[in-house]
Amino acid sequence: MKQASLRILSLLLVWLGFATAAVADCKDYPGPGVNWAGCDKSRRLLSEDDFRGANLSRADLSYTDLRGANFSGANLSEATMSRTDLAGADLSGAQMTKTILGRADLQGANLTGATLVKAEMPRAILTSARLTGANLARAEMGRAKLDGADLGNASLDGAYLARARLRGANLAGADLTEAELYLADLRGTDLSRSKGLVQEQLKDTCGDHTTKLPAGLAAPAGWPCATPDEEE
Repeated sequence: MKQASLRILSLLLVWLGFATAAVADCKDYPGPGVNWAGCDKSRRLLSEDDFRGANLSRADLSYTDLRGANFSGANLSEATMSRTDLAGADLSGAQMTKTILGRADLQGANLTGATLVKAEMPRAILTSARLTGANLARAEMGRAKLDGADLGNASLDGAYLARARLRGANLAGADLTEAELYLADLRGTDLSRSKGLVQEQLKDTCGDHTTKLPAGLAAPAGWPCATPDEEE
């Protein structure tokens, strides 16, 4: 009986130690490998900070200034980053499954090889972002701005891109299997080397004479393009 009580007490002390450590981690300063899992870091000024290999899963980073920050190899799965400023940030190789990035600013950000499966990115700004080899399967990107973005060899399998802007984006080798492209703006976009695209997906897209399609596919009879008010 005494041994059982001591064992329970030991386990309790270990559990309390882990709990204390988890709370204390939220007070740690930014740095490579920092553990801010589940922490509230919203509305902070953290531009240019180094988060390489950090654990920020389920953290709240909404409205935070993270311009130019380094998140290479970091875990941001299920983190909340709504309206977060990530312009020019390095997110290469980051784990961002189910990350919430609604209206986040990712202009010029490096997301090469990042995992963004089922990420929620409505109205996110990804102008000129580097997404080479990124996994965006089933990502929600309605009305996202991807003008000039590099999506070479990226997976957009089942991604929701309704009303997204892809003007001049690089989609060479990108997998567009079952991607939703309703009113997606493809003016000036070269899709000639993309994969998985079928005629049915083009039916309600927006394009013009500068849109390049894969061999065997044709432009619809008319290109329905949104008005300036609808593009906002």
